[in-house]
Amino acid sequence: MQRWILGWLTFGLICTAVQAADVSVAVAANFSAPAQKLAQAFEQDSGHRLRLSPGSTGSLYAQIRNGAPFQVLLAADDATPFKLEQEGLGIAGTRMTYATGRLALWSRQAGLVDAQGALLRSPQLQRLAVANPRLAPYGAAAWEAMTNLGVLADLQPRLVQGDNIAQTYQFVATGNAQAGFVALSQVLQDGQLREGSLWRVPQTLHTPLRQDAVLLKPGQDSAAARALLAYLRSDKARTIIRSFGYEL
Repeated sequence: MQRWILGWLTFGLICTAVQAADVSVAVAANFSAPAQKLAQAFEQDSGHRLRLSPGSTGSLYAQIRNGAPFQVLLAADDATPFKLEQEGLGIAGTRMTYATGRLALWSRQAGLVDAQGALLRSPQLQRLAVANPRLAPYGAAAWEAMTNLGVLADLQPRLVQGDNIAQTYQFVATGNAQAGFVALSQVLQDGQLREGSLWRVPQTLHTPLRQDAVLLKPGQDSAAARALLAYLRSDKARTIIRSFGYEL
C-alpha cells in the first residue's frame, strides 16, 4: 500500500516537472521591478518560470516585428498591443489591461521637488531627465504634461533624454540630472517613497497610462503563457501590482 502511494506521488512530481515551462516575456521598463516580484510568485504558484526581457515599449515592438520569440508582451501603453493584434502578431481576444501607471517628477534630493511641481518653473533646475517620447509611453506622457503646463519650450534646452524609463531613472539616481519624469513604481517600496522627493503628476495633464498585455504568436500554443495572463487577474498579482503604485 505504501509502495503504491509512493509510486503515485513520484508520478505526480514527474508530471508536474514535465508540465512546467519557461515563458518569454517582453516587459516595459517601468514594470520591470513588479514583473520580477510577479515572476517569483508565479513560479511558486504554478511551477512555470518567466524569462523577462525589459525595454522601452517602442523597442520591444520593433523586436517583435523583427521576429523576436517573445510569447507575452507587457506593454506600457494600450496602443502597442492593439497594433500587434491588428497586424496578426498578437492573438485576438487575449489583450487585457493589467495596470494603470502613474507618472512622477522625482529627485534623489529631499525637499527639491515640491507637492505642486513648481520646480519645473524654477531656474534652479538645470538638468531634467525624460524618456524618449517616440519609444517610451512614459516619455510621451511627460512631454504631454510639460506642454499642458506651458513649460516645455523653457525646459527643452535642459532636457536629458533616456532611451527608456529605466535609463531615465538612472540619470536621476546617479546625479546626472537633478530631477526627472519617472514611473512612480520605480521610486516606491511597499507603497512608500524610498528616498528623495517627488510630485505625483496629476493624470489630468496627460493621456492615461493604461498598460495592456497581449499573448503573442510564439505563445499561442503555450499553456504556461496563457496561465500568466490569467494569473495577472488574480488577487495575489493585483496586490503586488498595487504595492508599486499602480492603479487597477
